[in-house]
Amino acid sequence: MKYEKLFSKGRIGKLELKNRVVMPAMGTSLAGSNGEASSDIIKYYEERAKGGCGLIITEITRIDEEFGVGVANQLSATAPKHIASFQKLARTLHKYDTKVFVQLHHPGREGHGNLIGGKQIVAPSPIMCKVTKEMPRELTTEEVEGLVKKFITGAKIAQMGGIDGVELHGAHGYLINQFLSPYTNKRTDKYGGHFMNRMRFISEIIVGIKHICGPDFPISVRIDGDEFVEGGIDLKEAVKIARYLESLGVDVLNVSCGTYETSMTIIEPMSYPQGWKKHLAQTIKQAVAIPVIAVNVIRKPDFAEGLLQDGVVDFVGVGRGQLADSAWSKKAIEGMEEEIKPCISCLHCIEELGKGGVLKCAVNPMMGRELEFNHLQKDGADRTVVIIGAGPAGLEAARVLALRGFKPIVLERENELGGALQLANKPFLKDKIDWLINYYENQIRTLNIDIRFGTKATIDNIKDLNPYAIFAATGSKPIVPPIEGIQSEKVCVAEDILKGDIAPEGESIAVIGSGMTGCETAEMLAMKGNKVSIVEMRKEIGMDVYKINLFDLLKRLKEHKVEMLPSKQLLKVIEDGIVLMDTFTTMKTVKSVDRVVLALGVQPNREIIPALEQEFKHVHVMGDVMAPGRIADAIRQGFEKAYILE
Repeated sequence: MKYEKLFSKGRIGKLELKNRVVMPAMGTSLAGSNGEASSDIIKYYEERAKGGCGLIITEITRIDEEFGVGVANQLSATAPKHIASFQKLARTLHKYDTKVFVQLHHPGREGHGNLIGGKQIVAPSPIMCKVTKEMPRELTTEEVEGLVKKFITGAKIAQMGGIDGVELHGAHGYLINQFLSPYTNKRTDKYGGHFMNRMRFISEIIVGIKHICGPDFPISVRIDGDEFVEGGIDLKEAVKIARYLESLGVDVLNVSCGTYETSMTIIEPMSYPQGWKKHLAQTIKQAVAIPVIAVNVIRKPDFAEGLLQDGVVDFVGVGRGQLADSAWSKKAIEGMEEEIKPCISCLHCIEELGKGGVLKCAVNPMMGRELEFNHLQKDGADRTVVIIGAGPAGLEAARVLALRGFKPIVLERENELGGALQLANKPFLKDKIDWLINYYENQIRTLNIDIRFGTKATIDNIKDLNPYAIFAATGSKPIVPPIEGIQSEKVCVAEDILKGDIAPEGESIAVIGSGMTGCETAEMLAMKGNKVSIVEMRKEIGMDVYKINLFDLLKRLKEHKVEMLPSKQLLKVIEDGIVLMDTFTTMKTVKSVDRVVLALGVQPNREIIPALEQEFKHVHVMGDVMAPGRIADAIRQGFEKAYILE
């Protein structure tokens, strides 16, 4: 077997697991409004069990209805009414010999008052989280004792529901972590102060669960190997915590890191490589005798195998990788690694959840919608479908159409596939985009899809193919505003820089626009020795960029001394530079620059669309030509249009 360690059996206490792949807890908001395991969330987990995962740890599960709401639609283990749906979940996953733990959780100071009816959130100490920016009320000693009982009750409800074990969420700055950490625990009663007092809350929970559920009911504790905050838990303290938890009879430790205030270390952006934090898990594993699970930005089976072979962990936490492809484990064990749809660490999943919606995946439109897309009709009957454009929308449509038995023919005017992906992969640390391009290249070969490079779509050459339907994914083109001097030779668009058609060095450059493309282009230019300024007419830089991605970018831009000029509108391009207007004061200034790079977004390329709709009956428009969007939008539209084609 290629991955000998990865697919060997393992044990957590007396519980045997069929392999070493663990799906760690990730919030989904797919549960029912009353906290029950809904059909949607059960089907979501079932697909990962069917895909070969050894242990699934559910999303954060509520133990306190009054102050413990993590997300609106969240699994709950607060009352006997939740037992039946846990039983259904357990039965479903056990069919595949997959074990399941429920993760018991309370947000503490990382909660939100709007989720608990406007009440003030609670915490061990009244210390505000710098991200949620809500001042918590300090829990009374009696309230803390009551929460201990609620965690124990949650464990018993899970056990009565046939769940194989529980995990206490003691990481990421949530309530248990807040008691453990000297950064957030400033109490003066029995639950605060010295180490043993800070450990008292979780100690009472563990002892209580062992007493009520029995010594053989497995308990996992998710801990931070490092909070990455000054005065908080560091690796040395984490080892001390791990050893103490082991002495209490905990069966497995799940090592993570970070809090909301250091969230880039919890759910890492694209710039973080696989295994960047493996030293945390390895150090803790060397200090204890019980098994260790850990997430490590694991995307590839061979990397997971390496972590096991090197003794870094006993079980690998593959989270987002199994969002992107529910059959991650099955494809790995069958030697079909190239078939695995890769997670590209774009953070679309957590961004969507943070908006109050459900968890989504940029590359896997089926994720969270497994019941909706539960049967792919194979009724294409070899009918020809012409797809214009080999970007993400067109490629995903071609893949699904081929699986359905249609005959997709892709017309691509460039000499490579990928469309906008071939721009997205050019900035610094964006190599994970290449993984997605490679996946589609493999799909084109495997499904024997006819793709014609260097072919511009015309009405005549499409008619020659006699298509049943046409999928138009003709993409977009850069926005160039009609202002004075914009046609100057010193002006170019970001695409010119990304493609390498223009490669300035040692120049003074103004990048106009601070979206993701503008910021990444500015970084590329700065790395080549240019003096770069980012000009943005709105009041803040990167207002449309997801915050974690933006913080990651801004940190690097600062290192490269990129100048930020928010609230500045480009009025004209002149011989010596540019004229800017302050959007608050309307004051005009001249800035001397050698070059101007426009990164003002894109507009649909609809040149051929009216003629297509006039000449052909079944025309489906998707991707940027429909409305400029992100990779997630393009892939979702390509998938949906291909899935429903009749």
